[in-house]
Amino acid sequence: MILSVDGVEFSYHSRPVLRDIKFAVNRGELFSILGNNGAGKSTLLKCLNRILKPQTGTILIEKEDLFALNPREVARRLGYVAQRYESTRFTVFDAVLLGRKPHIKWGTTVRDLEIVRNVLGILGLEEFSLRYLDELSGGELQKVVIARALAQEPRVLLLDEPTSNLDLKNQLEVLKTVKRAVGEQNIAAVVVMHDLNLALRFADKFLLQKNRTVFACGGMEIMTPENITGVYGVPVAVERLANIPVVVPV
Repeated sequence: MILSVDGVEFSYHSRPVLRDIKFAVNRGELFSILGNNGAGKSTLLKCLNRILKPQTGTILIEKEDLFALNPREVARRLGYVAQRYESTRFTVFDAVLLGRKPHIKWGTTVRDLEIVRNVLGILGLEEFSLRYLDELSGGELQKVVIARALAQEPRVLLLDEPTSNLDLKNQLEVLKTVKRAVGEQNIAAVVVMHDLNLALRFADKFLLQKNRTVFACGGMEIMTPENITGVYGVPVAVERLANIPVVVPV
């Protein structure tokens, strides 16, 4: 187990947003957080990244209390990809190199540069390395943001709706890249998603949120028509097409 969440609760002032959240993630797993609008998915991810501090509960990463670690150690263990990212006048190479900041003490080393080149290769971004971010398409920019997070060499990669506003091709490419990185680097990814079919296609485990708490958590066995209908309020069937599970509203 690399990430453990137990009894996490969070409120904005007096308004409860998360209630008794519990789950665990292992190395090599892509863990998908699903639920209807307002279920608290993005708030949960911000708690996992220490942007927000829960009022109660514990979050352990590699059996250590996340909130007892110093900021540099947090940045070494967690890579975060926000829902939106503003492009700047950085080159792709320099933007990804920023991911090495938690590891740099006195200056950039040969190893730092090698890691950046390797990550660019993994995401197929070598030919873009000297391009500026504001010259990239939405899909290319999203890959750069993921590359920067991977350059941190995190134990856990946190992604908030990484495929929003992307076309079908880029949705598949981005999630294939994340899935491959999780396997090759033996890390974990926690991904907030809206698209159930993308989640079924790529995720190993699922957390279904409803009414600010856990409705169900587990593997494919929890992605039943009954659970999905219970969370989203829409009758569905779960079928297989080319051996890939697909959710169909009925």
